[in-house]
Amino acid sequence: MALKSYNPTTPGQRGLVLIDRSELWKGRPVKSLTEGLTKKGGRNNTGRITARRRGGGAKRLYRIVDFKRRKRDMPATVERIEYDPNRTAFIALIRYQDGEQSYILAPQRLAVGDKVVAGDKVDVKPGNAMPFSGMPIGTIVHNIEMKPGKGGQIARAAGTYAQFVGRDGGYAQIRLSSGELRMVRQECLATIGAVSNPDNSNQNFGKAGRTRHQGKRPAVRGVVMNPIDHPHGGGEGRTSGGRHPVTPWGKPTKGHRTRDTNKASQKLILRSRHARKKGR
Repeated sequence: MALKSYNPTTPGQRGLVLIDRSELWKGRPVKSLTEGLTKKGGRNNTGRITARRRGGGAKRLYRIVDFKRRKRDMPATVERIEYDPNRTAFIALIRYQDGEQSYILAPQRLAVGDKVVAGDKVDVKPGNAMPFSGMPIGTIVHNIEMKPGKGGQIARAAGTYAQFVGRDGGYAQIRLSSGELRMVRQECLATIGAVSNPDNSNQNFGKAGRTRHQGKRPAVRGVVMNPIDHPHGGGEGRTSGGRHPVTPWGKPTKGHRTRDTNKASQKLILRSRHARKKGR
């Protein structure tokens, strides 16, 4: 989809650049494939804020998306492409031959009327899903399972994809958008193509209110706070915040690695996404 820019007839439209969603479905979602969504406002079960800078936002209905592609070897027809307020990608409503409807992540170049199918050996075309064991090397994929049968977890955001680059002893090697090279079991399912809405990152919302509609509250920098509120706070005049950037609770931040290197899945990462930064 193309980007849509506006003339500055109001202050909020100056510099405004949004996605042109005129080709998407304009009605409501399928009621049986939706459920209520309760706002958390960044709070845990005791009511305390555990994720800062969240709250408010427009009321949403959650669309139940089939990340597992449960119906195998049954063709389905794409009925429409819809906007989903719960994710950056668009979703596609598909109808199987037996009449059942389902939502899936819409890949790029998937159009209304196209046929999609999930199975062990299917055609390599956008929207079809198959395990890596039956997939040709070099295929661009998204919605990749990390454990067989668990459902897609990797490459689900707008415009993302991974490339299937090789096989090795029951594992498939995939290269992610971040540059990370990792392995997953060959039995894991993946969907062909890249995720829709690649221009999502090129939007300019034009005003703070549009970000508040997404449920995001203002982010205040530590260096403009008082010393009682943040380790970076205080000082005469403007200061950069000290030598070692930290969180309000004193933990190192801005690039500090927090991954547990003893994690069981660590051995499945062949090349870190940070390797390019070190020039390796």
